[in-house]
Amino acid sequence: MNPFEILGNAKGFQEKLQKMQEDMAEITATGSSGGGIVTATVNGQFDLVSIQIDPVAVDPRDVPMLQDLIVAAHNAAMEKVRETAKEKIGGLAGGMLPL
Repeated sequence: MNPFEILGNAKGFQEKLQKMQEDMAEITATGSSGGGIVTATVNGQFDLVSIQIDPVAVDPRDVPMLQDLIVAAHNAAMEKVRETAKEKIGGLAGGMLPL
């Protein structure tokens, strides 16, 4: 094995990784549940960045339903981020990321 070839491959890999990180930083996705009663926005690092709750969902007698709607909206947003990431950087990742 040629050590210069290994170093060249490592540099190319590092550049691809940096490009993937930059692409992921640009991704955001919003998911909703309950017909739009709850919406959640997630960024490319899979952080929940915002959540909106329609006041009609705030019923102190049915907190479990609101909790389920929040989880469902978050999960929908996460799935959209995964799909967008696969489309945007899937080729660059070469199967390295478990998206």
